[in-house]
Order: sequence, then C-alpha cells, then structure tokens
Amino acid sequence: MSASRSYRQLRFERPPGATELLLVRHGESEPAVDGVDFPLVDGHGDPDLSEEGRVQADRVCSRLSGESIGALYVTSLRRTAATAAPLARVLGLVPMVERDLREVHLGEWEGGAFRKHVSEGHPLALRMAEEQRYDVIPGAEPADAFAHRVRDAVARIAAAHPDQRVAVFTHGGVIGELLAQATGARPFAFNGTDNASISHIVVTGERWHLRRYNDTTHLEPGLSVRPVQPVPLSGA
Repeated sequence: MSASRSYRQLRFERPPGATELLLVRHGESEPAVDGVDFPLVDGHGDPDLSEEGRVQADRVCSRLSGESIGALYVTSLRRTAATAAPLARVLGLVPMVERDLREVHLGEWEGGAFRKHVSEGHPLALRMAEEQRYDVIPGAEPADAFAHRVRDAVARIAAAHPDQRVAVFTHGGVIGELLAQATGARPFAFNGTDNASISHIVVTGERWHLRRYNDTTHLEPGLSVRPVQPVPLSGA
C-alpha cells in the first residue's frame, strides 16, 4: 500500500521575471512655518530632512543594508535623496532619479500650506478626505494624471530590473496611490504611511502583489542602529 501524499502550505515566491519594489517613505522633513514657504522644485515644495528625519534615514539604512538590493531610486525632491544617501553609501550604489514618483502636486497648497490647512481642518481639507482626492485643492494635480504617472514610473522600473529587488525612496501620497492600485482599494485606503516606513510590492507585468505595508520595526523606540560598513566600489 503506497503512502499518502502530503501537501505543505506554500510560501510566496517571486515569480520569474518579476520585480520586488521596497517603497520607502522619506524621513521626516522640516516643519512648515507660518509665513515661510518651502523652496519649490518644478512647483513642488522641497523641504530638507529634519534632524529626526536624518536619524530615520540611518535606521532604514541599517534595516535594508543586509538585503539583496539591485538598484536605488529617488525622486527629484531632496528629502528622498537625503533619506537614501546612507544606504547608497553602504551598498556602493548610485541612486537613479525617477521624476514621476515625486509627490502629488498640491496646487495652491504647495510650499507648506497643505500641512497648515489639514491641521486646522480647512473645509477643503475635510472635503479632500471625504471624496478621497487631492484635486479638490485649487490647482492640484488631477487624480487620473497622478495615477497614470506613478503607474508608468513603476512599469519603467520593473522593466529595467526583472528578477531583482529595488529600493524606491518616495513620498506618502505616492505610496498610498500605488498600494491602492495594487489592491483595488479606495484612493486613500493606504494614506498615512509613516516617515521612513517600508512597504513592499511585487510587480509581474500588469499584476501587482502587496507583500508588506508600513513596516516600522526599525523605528521602534529602544532599538539601536546596527553599525554598517560601506561596500568597496569596484577597483577601490
């Protein structure tokens, strides 16, 4: 009599040709101050990291330095480049700029006004949350345009890095939009990712798998930053 076959529960494996994207929200940026606008880059507010944000950048570097990462991407806004910088040094990688993963454009609320109006419960901020769309703000980027540009950016990265894991340093609104697209959720379902958190999707053509959301284990109080050594560059 033959033995009965058994079947273990299967673990997820990256499909052949797929790309893993580690979506890292930038570290905390400088606070907005009444009457002082952030500098603008192509119309987008461009604050630097705060001191806390630099600590967060070191912590996310410590967390990811042991990962097999084939490439780093940042946006055209400096808070993402500053967050990626410690990891770039350790891995010996030069971050590539993917401009279309920059934050949603907030129209008349750029430069820091968005934070003020949301904090104070401005009527348009309440409407934005109710309707789950940024383009209720005067002059803000249309929802469809935002959705298409970030999806196209992910498609370009995936096409360039099959069978690889890539770290993408980007923005809270972008991560929220990408995860909503990955899951078919409402537009703001994944808004509110923490600074320097890690989310994780696997891109297989038109199919995206959500593997992790808002992982902040490396930011927990009391955890020390593991010392890391830069990887020598070729020929160095």
